[in-house]
Amino acid sequence: MSNSITDARIDTDPDPHAFHVLAYTADPDDDFEALLNRSSLGTEGARSLRERTRLDTARDAAGQEWEVPGLRTVMVNSPNDKPVRDLIRRAGVVLFDFDGPICRLFAGHASERVRTDLIDWLAQVGQLALLTPEEQAAASADDILRLVAHRYPGSDLHSDLEKRLTQEELKAVSSAMPTPYADPLIRTWTAVGSRLAITTDVSARTARHYLDGRGMLDCFAPHIYGRTESDHDPYRLRRAMTSMGAGIDATLMISSNPTAAEAARRADIFFLGYGRNKRSERELLEAGATCTMSSLDLVLRILRDHE
Repeated sequence: MSNSITDARIDTDPDPHAFHVLAYTADPDDDFEALLNRSSLGTEGARSLRERTRLDTARDAAGQEWEVPGLRTVMVNSPNDKPVRDLIRRAGVVLFDFDGPICRLFAGHASERVRTDLIDWLAQVGQLALLTPEEQAAASADDILRLVAHRYPGSDLHSDLEKRLTQEELKAVSSAMPTPYADPLIRTWTAVGSRLAITTDVSARTARHYLDGRGMLDCFAPHIYGRTESDHDPYRLRRAMTSMGAGIDATLMISSNPTAAEAARRADIFFLGYGRNKRSERELLEAGATCTMSSLDLVLRILRDHE
């Protein structure tokens, strides 16, 4: 069973859809409907968590008693909330993560095969013991590289592993799937005068190769900050902001990565979480994201309405 997320949109006047109340199961093995049915919410209370519901004011939403054992509820902003809309419109610098908001890099190039290839290579060179059995079974390719860098810093092993992963990423570019509305959003933000950068844990070569193929490299270059051995997310963000002379109040980051949400919080910049499905949205919420969206179309419309 999967963690269900149900959202009750809160319509406020004059700013509709100001924020959501999101509910999801705390345990992936729990059933959302069963938890509601066993709760004491009553028919109306349960329905408000199952369906999109209009409440009179945000205050009414905040006052709802939605305490259900095993169920978590969180109230988050929507990109349509006025302060968020204003930030989108005035953002002088926009930091895009690459894999997620711009494209699905491994959409046609199996990420599980890439992961197992790295595991197999570590076994071939006699270094598999660097990873625990749990990490060998579950760690993503990025996690494997990060773990090796942490446990064997500055080594040829890490350098060789990074090169192998970069080659797989470059192969994946030809079958990468563009994120819906990403291309027009990038071009629109550039047209209105915002400066864009890539801050990502994939290789900078991969990001450049993809953007060049889509005719969008000029929208970002030279500000493309990919992974390095000594780099980490908060430092990468600060490096991008320093290089661009970006102020905190006019900087916005868009990412699907929960670690990026934490990095943005540490850097004290506003974070828009892009969750292409309910699982990724739940992970962003658990990482502390306070504003999430399932489509970039809303951000694009906010920009175009302001032109």
